[in-house]
Amino acid sequence: MRPRLLVLDDEEPIRQALLIFFEKKGFEVIATGGAAEAMALADRERFDLGIFDINLNGESGLELLVFFKSNFPNLPIIIYTGMDDEDWPEKAMFRGANGFLRKTEPLDDLFEAVKSYVGKP
Repeated sequence: MRPRLLVLDDEEPIRQALLIFFEKKGFEVIATGGAAEAMALADRERFDLGIFDINLNGESGLELLVFFKSNFPNLPIIIYTGMDDEDWPEKAMFRGANGFLRKTEPLDDLFEAVKSYVGKP
């Protein structure tokens, strides 16, 4: 069974790029653009890891992180964001994120972070 990733990003091009990238690497990927849909998906499906943006078109990815860590404490979550505030990594890690990468970093770095939690498909 392939590892399942939940990708949450409100930017369609980023969502699609992550979906295509990780599917080519052998993962099963479910991608969504909204927090409510991500919560609904997690309630009814099993995921091995989440990749979440912080700024979700007016919604807070950090608040969503707290929800996921409270309700799905064993689900590793990597924050993947374009936000450049130097306090974001600390804020995300304090709320339970398992990793933090900026969208300016190569996708291979994100792949390595994902593999460290779920292994290679």
